[in-house]
This record gives sequence, structure tokens and C-alpha cells, in this order.
Amino acid sequence: MSLTTSRLARTAAALAAVPFLLVACSSNDSATAAPASDQVSIADQWVKAAPGGMSAAFGTITNNSDQTVTVVAGSSPASSSIELHEIITKADGTKMMQPKPGGYTIAPHASLTLKPGADHIMFIGLHQELRTGSDTPITLVFGDGTSKTFTARVRDFPGNQEDYGTGGEHGAQPTPAPGA
Repeated sequence: MSLTTSRLARTAAALAAVPFLLVACSSNDSATAAPASDQVSIADQWVKAAPGGMSAAFGTITNNSDQTVTVVAGSSPASSSIELHEIITKADGTKMMQPKPGGYTIAPHASLTLKPGADHIMFIGLHQELRTGSDTPITLVFGDGTSKTFTARVRDFPGNQEDYGTGGEHGAQPTPAPGA
């Protein structure tokens, strides 16, 4: 093989590889979803005032993206742990709260409203009293591993005076408040 033919073969091979390199190095924004934490907004957030034990946080979580977002966990310095809860209706017609299997899934451009008597963020093992007018940080963790921290205002709420059993143990059957 002559020197010129060899150079032409190497040049042709190099030029043939260019499209593959360009594809590998290019970014395809439609295929790469932004982190869930950047796509979610939280509004009207608040936490129920409590002397200790347990409390709950409420508000509206909005998914502003074109992808489904899942909230899988949470934390707050105000409590030992946080659980994502749902309210279910048992076979006998009574309602019971329980951890939400798999967390909260929010469809693209949809919102999830967390409210008393429905889905909520449960604070378990409060470290101190949650006083009306104070603020409490809450961090939500998403299925993609990202997280978002927001602040919720503590306020009085007389409804849903649940009884968690002796000593405020979590997992005991909640008893509805009189007149509820």
C-alpha cells in the first residue's frame, strides 16, 4: 500500500467516526429530564401546632414538568422521622391512616393536595413543641434521588384530633374526634 493510499484510508476512517463522536457528545434535552427537585413547587404549606409526639404537614405539591415525579421520603429537624401518609377506607367503612406504599406519584403538570383527613406528611417523634407562628423546615426526597427543602408555617388546627393509642404510639388505630 502506498503512502498516499494509507493516508487516504486513515483520513476516511477518521471522517467516518466524526458523526458517531458528535452524537455521543451532543445533548438531547428532550431525552434528559431535569431533576425532580427543580421541577416541583410547594405552595400553601403549613404544619399543625402540637405540644409534642406527632404532627402533620399539609400543602400543595405541583409537578411543573413533562415527566411523572414521585416523592419517596421526607425529613425535618423537628422530628425523629417523617412518613408519607394516605387515608384508606377499610372494609367496615372506617378510615385509617397508613404509610403510602411507594410514596406520592404526581403526573406531569398536575398537583397533589396534602390536607387533613387525606394525604399528609406525618411527623413522628417531635423533638420539641411546634408553636403557632414558628416555621419548620421540611425536606422531600424524590425518586430520582434529588431533594427539595421548604419551610412551613406552624398554625393551630382544631380538626382531626386523632388518638394514636396509649402513649401516642404510632400504628395504633386512630379514633375520630367527637363529631368528626
